[in-house]
Order: sequence, then C-alpha cells, then structure tokens
Amino acid sequence: MKRNANGLIVGLAVLGLAFAGCSPQASTSTKEEAIHVEDQASGLKMLTLSAHAAERLGVQMAEVQDRGAGMVIPYAAVIYDAKGGTWAYAASEPLVFQRAAIAIEDISGDEAILSDGPAAGTSVVTVGAAELYGAETGVGGGH
Repeated sequence: MKRNANGLIVGLAVLGLAFAGCSPQASTSTKEEAIHVEDQASGLKMLTLSAHAAERLGVQMAEVQDRGAGMVIPYAAVIYDAKGGTWAYAASEPLVFQRAAIAIEDISGDEAILSDGPAAGTSVVTVGAAELYGAETGVGGGH
C-alpha cells in the first residue's frame, strides 16, 4: 500500500508540473506586465496598471470635490496604513496611481471631509485601492 501511495504522489506531482507548464502565467516574455511598480524620491511608489489589470480589479474613481469647508472624497477612497495613517490613491494620468497622504477632518455618511489632501478635481480610486496598496507594499499577490 505504501508503494502505491508514493507512486500516486509522484504521479500527481508530475501531472501538476505538466499543467503548470501549460499555464498562461508560465510565459511572461510575451505578456503585458499587469502592474509596474516604480520607486519615487518621496519614498512612495508609482503604480502603472495595464488596461486589462484595471478591468480585472474593477478600478473605479471619483474626483475630489471642493465644498468650501474642505475637500470631500468618497469614504471608499480612504486607505488606512498599519500605523493609522490615512491615504488615498490619486491618478496622475490614466492608469497611473500614487498614494497621497490625506488628513480627515470629519466623516459624514459615505464621504470623508479632508483638511489636507489632493487638490479639487484630482481623481482618486474608490474601488481597487486596497489591491493597489497590496501591490505597493508587497502584501499578497505572490510578492
């Protein structure tokens, strides 16, 4: 019985390797890079997504609104780091994002009122921000 079990394990391992070699992820030389992470002088990183990656993540954005008493973003755009710092991912151009520090003055319903952050009209990520943070910091995703 032990001999058959070992043979089964070896057979499954070989089969798994054969299927892994057929995987579309096995060859990256002809594939577009899903996300390019580039270090910046600020210590933060610039993240550039491929169109396909943005679609798979379902990235959605909203503009920072100036409401006179402060800038307003959807609360869904707020990211908290491990030390409690507050951030939002701002788009500098289509599919290019960088984490921007924000200071939250108040939270009202699904909106965050900021005392500091990106300028009015800046697009911030409302869906997919957690995945961008993971890609930037190397949490999850095989980093």
